[in-house]
Amino acid sequence: MTTTSTAYSAARTTARLDALVASVRGAVGRGLPPDLTAHLVGESLAPYLGAADLLTEEQQESDPTCYRQHLLHAERDGSFSIVALVWLPGQETSVHDHISWCTTGVHVGEERERRYRLVPAGENTAARLVATEDVVNPQGAVCGFAPPGDIHRVWNAGTDLAISLHIYGADISRVGSSVRRVYELPADR
Repeated sequence: MTTTSTAYSAARTTARLDALVASVRGAVGRGLPPDLTAHLVGESLAPYLGAADLLTEEQQESDPTCYRQHLLHAERDGSFSIVALVWLPGQETSVHDHISWCTTGVHVGEERERRYRLVPAGENTAARLVATEDVVNPQGAVCGFAPPGDIHRVWNAGTDLAISLHIYGADISRVGSSVRRVYELPADR
């Protein structure tokens, strides 16, 4: 299983990040179903991706042993969190799903993603994961999803640093992770 280096201290903010938080707060505050909320949050996130003044230098720091997660904001009422994931070439997640809706956007570089469908155990077969889609997410790409059907693996297949912003419908500072379950089942690589 891939480990994550996590920074959960109070993050210094930027004016642009404050504006993103306000925009996400408005989208989440509409109280819509999770899949629609993820879509609206994606519309809020897209204009900020690639902006040089969105993150501080500290929020862009990597870890040589595993991808690094920087908590950028956790809403006081627990309704959403914003994190920056910083990936060096070759770093990846395990195959996992999530505790809540999630919206992601690539801020710097490019990420790869493989999405899966869980095939339950049958009378004569073991449960397994089947790859359903391979996605290349370049800088500026946004996607949103809500459980169930959110099983995937993400990695940096490039030769440069990649940074993505992830907005979750949960307080990551309280729950510790957006991952609900890591899948150790046979999976298409």
